[in-house]
Amino acid sequence: MMHPMHWKLLARLADGEAHHVRTLSPYVGVKPQQLNGLWQQMPTHVRGLLRQNDGYWRLVRPLAVFDETGLQQLAVGFDARLVHECTSSNDLLLADARSENAAVHRRLYVAHSQSKGRGRQGKSWQSRLGECLMFSLGWTFDKTQAELGPLALVCALACQRALQQQGLAAQIKWPNDLVVGGDKLGGILIETVRSGGRTHAVIGIGINYVLPKQVEQATSVQAAFQTGIAPSAATVLQSVLQQLAQLLPQFAESGFAPLLAEYQAVHRDQGRSVSLFKDGKVQFEGRAVGVTAQGALKLQTADGEREVVNGEVSLRPKEKLQTTVAEAKTRYLLLDGGNSQLKWVWVENGVLGPVERAPYRELAPLGEAWRQHGSAADSIIGCAVCGEAKKALVAAQLPKEIVWLPSMPQGLGVRNHYRNPAEHGADRWFNALGSRRFTQNACVVVSCGTAVTVDALTHDDHYLGGTIMPGFHLMKEAMALKTANLNRPIGKVYAFPTTTSNALASGMMDAVCGSILLMHSRLQEKTGEGQPVDVVLTGGGAAKVALNLPQSFILDNTVKIVDNLVLYGLLNWVEQA
Repeated sequence: MMHPMHWKLLARLADGEAHHVRTLSPYVGVKPQQLNGLWQQMPTHVRGLLRQNDGYWRLVRPLAVFDETGLQQLAVGFDARLVHECTSSNDLLLADARSENAAVHRRLYVAHSQSKGRGRQGKSWQSRLGECLMFSLGWTFDKTQAELGPLALVCALACQRALQQQGLAAQIKWPNDLVVGGDKLGGILIETVRSGGRTHAVIGIGINYVLPKQVEQATSVQAAFQTGIAPSAATVLQSVLQQLAQLLPQFAESGFAPLLAEYQAVHRDQGRSVSLFKDGKVQFEGRAVGVTAQGALKLQTADGEREVVNGEVSLRPKEKLQTTVAEAKTRYLLLDGGNSQLKWVWVENGVLGPVERAPYRELAPLGEAWRQHGSAADSIIGCAVCGEAKKALVAAQLPKEIVWLPSMPQGLGVRNHYRNPAEHGADRWFNALGSRRFTQNACVVVSCGTAVTVDALTHDDHYLGGTIMPGFHLMKEAMALKTANLNRPIGKVYAFPTTTSNALASGMMDAVCGSILLMHSRLQEKTGEGQPVDVVLTGGGAAKVALNLPQSFILDNTVKIVDNLVLYGLLNWVEQA
């Protein structure tokens, strides 16, 4: 829990501008010498943003944090309320609608931190303090709940308009996700309460303001902004509220039909071939040809035109975004033969299905998967470091020949500088190829499995090689076998461990994190100061490693966790080779 003084100090610094301690201390209500102690009580990811120089304090990047006075000034025409911590801003408005005779029209809750934020289809919405603009707006309609089907699309269009006005070319992924290319920028959740013959809509909106580094395929206002300095969170909020205040009355009066053409013009997948999923399974495939006045997606399928209602399915593009690539017409089974287990995934029309896995001693699920799905497979393509005996166990489950791809001197525009590519682990090579789906910058590619590999890839696609070290389990095993008193349970990671169990855990983590930091430093020196060098982590230990990298390093660099990176590398090969 943060106290009012913390919130006041953070709100004053959230603009990213320099503020002298002589002006900060009276505003917060403490002595200048007490400010440092107060700042040390901030959340870790916020604390590391502070830079101090000659009595001036500033954050290295602005945050989406407000004060009450500033919120009232920008939310003119709304009953605005600032809430620092809550379960969700939608919960607050829904409670008001049910307990106050539904007097929630134009009521606005802006939240800084939500413990149970949620999105469409029951998905959770998670963000760290200051990184996401989160608010809920109440609006009362003389319409039934059924007539409000297109409301989410209207709200998405209002947000898109506002962002476009600020110079950010966002699009909409049907029905109401805000996206930039293939990356999600924001989302909308509509919930309703029926009372007194009227419908009270609770419109929850979340827009990433700072890039959420632990979330795959996400972007933010700051990351996606293309022209000059990114607008402040207050400017974005004010612009969105103004557009909602314009479009919601228009929708209440005339419905969604007058907005159809504008919506379709910014619909990311308009005219694209798409697959629609529900519960992880493909429901329909076809070409998105438009949206109805009721908000349904019109899909041209092999069996004719079909309308898919808002909320029934999720949308995934079959075509590679921002790239001109012919639509895939084949089906593949991709295999990742690791040291301890096999992973496999079906790829149909360029779309990855759910990833499955099994230990080599029990590969019956692979054989069953082939009996259910394999008849339509054109090819089986794999990458393996498991050895010939385990590859034979895999082949015994599959009646079709497996094409095991090795590491290569070059591929997909990437040049391999390994002296002998034949001895280079194929998993390391395809991890490098897969990383190009997630960054075009120079990057350190880290795989945290049985072994830990730390590899370097330049911005101009030169794979420079990298290091190999034992994984966490192998380190523990070696310590237990080769030392007299260290065969004991592993403890927890601490900065200054004071027990042997914790010292073991901390030493192993320091070894992995230190290797990553060293490789990043070497690649940064080669790339040049000021040029970004990203980190892409994969493998079972990736999340644990990301949590233990220095906070200053996390704040100053882009660190992404990508599950099953080898499979993405194989997918890149299938699509482009």
